[in-house]
Amino acid sequence: MITAIVSFLVMLNPFALFLYLKPIMKDLSDEDFRSVFIKASSISFGIYLVFLLLGDLVFQKVFRINFESFRIFGGVVLFSFAYMFIVQGKKAFIQIKGDLHDLASEIALPFMVGAGTISLTVLMSEQLVLWQGVLSLVSIMLINFGIIMGLKYIRRSMHSKKVQVAFDKNMELLLRINGFFLGAIGIDMIVSGIRNLVTPEVM
Repeated sequence: MITAIVSFLVMLNPFALFLYLKPIMKDLSDEDFRSVFIKASSISFGIYLVFLLLGDLVFQKVFRINFESFRIFGGVVLFSFAYMFIVQGKKAFIQIKGDLHDLASEIALPFMVGAGTISLTVLMSEQLVLWQGVLSLVSIMLINFGIIMGLKYIRRSMHSKKVQVAFDKNMELLLRINGFFLGAIGIDMIVSGIRNLVTPEVM
């Protein structure tokens, strides 16, 4: 369960999310931002919970596609994100523009919920007991929320502009380092998906 939580957090990438949300933090009050981020986390948790409960039935019965195909696609998306994180860093992000009520869904999709995190949720449904999966998702959302709010508080407590710039650069460094792990997860998803698609034909 701990491995699943760590892998999910690497995929969710709270450091990247913090950099992405910086423009919103400047425009919103602390209370409004906290409210929006709680709503975004709730939306994300709800989506994750659906895929945790239904597993790959969503792909087989509703979309009628093989989950391994989605896993390969998710791996390609993750590798692309990882490449942008490593090469472009902070420039890979786009500022969110929209009404306050729309921000929660814009944060949740596609930056908290994506092909990679959905794939991991489906894998969790296969590898963990239901209560372990639900507990893992709750822990992931709480840890992610705590990291984002903690980083926000730390940065706000820095009164010097130079210190804030240094802090942002360190966050970008963590973002780039995380990109290597994210890229490795993406490649592993692609390889696993191809192997699972080819193996039945060989047998």
